[in-house]
Amino acid sequence: MHTATLMLLGSGELGREFAIAAKRLGCRVIACDRYENAPAMQVADAFEVFPMLDGKALRAAVETHKPDVIVPEIEAIDTETLAQLESEGWRVAPSAKAVQLTMNRDGIREFAARELALITSRYKFAESRDEAIAAVAEVGLPCVVKPVMSSSGKGQTTVKSAEEVGAAYDYAVANMRGDRPRVIVEEFIEFDSEITLLTVATEAGILFCSPIGHRQEAGDYRESWQPAGISDGALLSARRQARKVVEALGGYGIFGVEFFVKGDQAIFSELSPRPHDTGMVTLITQFPNEFELHLRAVLKLPIPAIELTRPGGSAVILADRESDEFGFEGIAEALQRGRPGAPVDLRIFSKPSTLKNRRMGVALAGGKDAAEAIETAKAAAASVKIRYSR
Repeated sequence: MHTATLMLLGSGELGREFAIAAKRLGCRVIACDRYENAPAMQVADAFEVFPMLDGKALRAAVETHKPDVIVPEIEAIDTETLAQLESEGWRVAPSAKAVQLTMNRDGIREFAARELALITSRYKFAESRDEAIAAVAEVGLPCVVKPVMSSSGKGQTTVKSAEEVGAAYDYAVANMRGDRPRVIVEEFIEFDSEITLLTVATEAGILFCSPIGHRQEAGDYRESWQPAGISDGALLSARRQARKVVEALGGYGIFGVEFFVKGDQAIFSELSPRPHDTGMVTLITQFPNEFELHLRAVLKLPIPAIELTRPGGSAVILADRESDEFGFEGIAEALQRGRPGAPVDLRIFSKPSTLKNRRMGVALAGGKDAAEAIETAKAAAASVKIRYSR
């Protein structure tokens, strides 16, 4: 007897870990994605292949499988259909409103800045090269140009001179998801660090994980560590803002709320109403991990406490080319990096093909502190080599 039928919209590595957590509690999992053999499909009870932006196909899948909860895992979903389904009584986790507002960076940024008065960087939106040039003139240099909808930081450029704006706009549009050629031009903040504050909305109230520090490259995360090691003032600032935005979005589930930290101030950056890629470090640092927390919150199950069991780090394993014939070497060497008190673990995502800079796995490590853990995780990730047959 299963406790619930859950339909995943998007079935990547985050969906895979969520599906594993769900299966452990006896749930039935339907994994949906635009391509066959996606990571979560490999551990699900059933799967559907269709573009998540196809509203008719989305509705057909829901009506066929009749899930107790629809669980979006990606941004690029037909949110109008999702909202309509919710209005008809289907449950969306955390909520259709949260998914709609966070599908595009313009939606959540305007909501956070204008309606909730959170602390944000200066920003403008642009839908053409000329508008981008005008936006940069207003926001100032240096600045960051990125598409309002993308995944894993694709299409992001740090612009340091006016001559670079046109190319940055073109790059953002070429790497966007969806069909809107719209970019956000954002003030470049000289921050001390970047954090993700995993915030859990439950029936009993709001819970927080220990903050996660992370390093990005080309807009995509490369390493993360927990705890982040920020000041008490910055943590209070982040928690206050995260609580405000999560309560306003509504529903139950985990939210990855990203902040720039400068001194004792947390500056709101982005939000994902789902487990966060930087939060994969929780697979080795805390109980329950972020996927178990999302599941428990979605199913309205109790979460008596969130315990940080050890400092830890994660480091990604990236492909460097496109291929559908490849394998992995060095797994034994990576696992040998572990030692008593500083374990090492791996997650190989089993994606059917590689792309340049596509995340194919992650190395996880514990340590006496976050600094030691992240160095061990980086060394373990470097030990894993992708070998291409062609």
